[in-house]
Amino acid sequence: MMPKEKIGNELYQNLGKLFYAVAMADKKVVPKEVEKLKEDVRKYWLEVDAIEDEFGSDAAYQIEIVFDWLQNEEEESQFYFDEFVDFYKEHPSRFDPKIKELILKTADDIASSFAGRNKSELILLSKLESLLN
Repeated sequence: MMPKEKIGNELYQNLGKLFYAVAMADKKVVPKEVEKLKEDVRKYWLEVDAIEDEFGSDAAYQIEIVFDWLQNEEEESQFYFDEFVDFYKEHPSRFDPKIKELILKTADDIASSFAGRNKSELILLSKLESLLN
């Protein structure tokens, strides 16, 4: 795997962590949040680039795979948000304006998908917006 593909896969994996952190901000992930994530991956993320994972699938599916896997873990939302922040700071060049816009849109879509945004989600969305801008 070439360095660009490796970083691309890591980007999508870290986005899975970020979007899980948003969904888990209120200590629970509900099916509507999962549905919204999957909808946004298909609607927006598959078109971002042509990077594939080691199985030949579009690397954007790593977002869903990591999100699903994290539902069986027991870490707090903040843990995964912090991991995303670390990745962002290590690879700022991977985050062009379009990617940042899609990140904010997807995070907001997830937070808004079930009974609107609550205080925990609003705080995390605010931190994310501050990081990306």
